Amino acid sequence: MPFFMLWLAASWCLQAGIWVGLALTVPAGALLLRLFLIQHDCGHGSFFRRRRANTWAGRILGVLTLTPYEFWRRTHAQHHARTGNLDHRGVGDIDTLTLAEYLGLSRSARWRYRLYRSPLVLFGLGPAYQFLLRHRVPAGMLRGGWRNWTSVMMTNLGVAALWLGMMYAVGPKTFLLVQIPTTLIAATLGVWLFYIQHQFEETSWHQDEAWSFQEAALHGSSYYDLPPLLRWFSAEIGVHHVHHLCSTIPFYRMQAVLRSFPQLKRVGRLGLRESFGTIRLTLWDEQRRRMISFADAGAARPA
Repeated sequence: MPFFMLWLAASWCLQAGIWVGLALTVPAGALLLRLFLIQHDCGHGSFFRRRRANTWAGRILGVLTLTPYEFWRRTHAQHHARTGNLDHRGVGDIDTLTLAEYLGLSRSARWRYRLYRSPLVLFGLGPAYQFLLRHRVPAGMLRGGWRNWTSVMMTNLGVAALWLGMMYAVGPKTFLLVQIPTTLIAATLGVWLFYIQHQFEETSWHQDEAWSFQEAALHGSSYYDLPPLLRWFSAEIGVHHVHHLCSTIPFYRMQAVLRSFPQLKRVGRLGLRESFGTIRLTLWDEQRRRMISFADAGAARPA
C-alpha cells in the first residue's frame, strides 16, 4: 500500500504541474526494491509457510518488479549453488575474472572487461538493461524449456496490461515520468546490493575441487551492516552470509539469528561508508586470495 500511495501521489503532483512529484519516485523506488526482495524470499519458499502462497505472490510481484518469477527463481538457485566457485561462473552473478585470466586477455578484451566493470555500466546502464530489456526476452538463458518461456511471456503480458491500464488512467507522459525513474532507482539499488554481497576485498573464491558450500556462504558473502531504516527498505538482505548458509530463513527472522549467534556479526562485515570503496575492486587475485583493482593488476604484471 505505501508503494501504490507514493506512486499515485507522484502522478497527481506531476499532473498538477508540481514537479516535486519526481522526488517521490525516490522512496517509491526504495519500496519497489523491498517488494522485489519479498519476491526474492518467495523464490526461496521462505516468505510464507505454503508453497502455493509463495508461488503466486512471487508471480504477482514479478509483474511490478519486471522480473519473470519462475525463470528468475531457477537462475537464482544456480547462483546459490555455485557462488564463489571459479569453475561455475556466469549464471546469476556479476562477471568476475581472475588476475591471471585478465592478464592473458588481448588488449581489446581487457578494454571490454574494464568497460563492463565501470560504475557507469554496472550501476547505470546495467540495471536498466537487466530489468527493462533482458528480463523481457532473456535470449540464451531459456534452456529450462517451456516453463521458463511461459514465465517470461506471462510476465510480459502482465506488465503490458498493467502499464497500458495505468497509461490510460493517468496519461502516457505522467505514467512514464513516474514509472521509469521508480523502476531505475529500484533496479540500481538492487544491483548495488547484489554487488556488495559478493564483491568485497576479503570474499572467497575457489576452484571446484577446493570449493565448499559453507565456506562460500560464510566467507564469500558479506554482512552489510546498514542503519535500521536502510535495513527495512532492503529487507535485511545485507545479512547475506546467513542467507546463503540457510536460504529458507525469511528476512524478517534475520535479526533474531544475529541475536542468537552474535559471532556472525563479525564475519564479512561491511559498513555503509566502507562499502563504497569496493567499487574499485574488479579482479580476483588467486595468489593473494583477495579482490584487487585494475591498478593493482598493472603493478602485478610481469616486466
